[in-house]
Amino acid sequence: METHKQNLTHTKISFDPISNDDITILILGTMPSDKSLELVEYYGHPRNRFWKIIAAITENDLALTYSEKKELLLKSTIGIWDVVHKANRKGSLDSAIEDEEANDLDRFFEKHKHLKIIAFNGIKAQKLFDKYFKRKSGIKYISLPSSSPANAAINFENICKSWKQIMENN
Repeated sequence: METHKQNLTHTKISFDPISNDDITILILGTMPSDKSLELVEYYGHPRNRFWKIIAAITENDLALTYSEKKELLLKSTIGIWDVVHKANRKGSLDSAIEDEEANDLDRFFEKHKHLKIIAFNGIKAQKLFDKYFKRKSGIKYISLPSSSPANAAINFENICKSWKQIMENN
């Protein structure tokens, strides 16, 4: 009896960026987690510390709704996007990303002339960026510890100290 191996794909597609013409900081992740994709919200996993970090480093209260979170970013001249547009990934770990296609960051940079800082939310985002894009002069690149629940080894106070540098250099 012949059996056929089922071709299962775990193709996932990222969201559009959160940005406007005024952003000076762009925070790049890899791609949304399964929970974020389910909720259709960046950093939607309840244990991801991204939104708490943003509130802390901008000295604002933690926004409760996704709409308020996006407003806080833009008010702080921060945009977010992902390096990866589409990839195969079983689960949510960055280490499981395969066959990725990058977002069109070059076009994004052309449209956002005020960018001063590109910050990477985790080492994998930086590695993927460097795989697909050339760093531009006049922009400061900052590697940050990941806000992911998989990176719980760094306590909240220390992760905020690291992330605070994106605001100090702006």
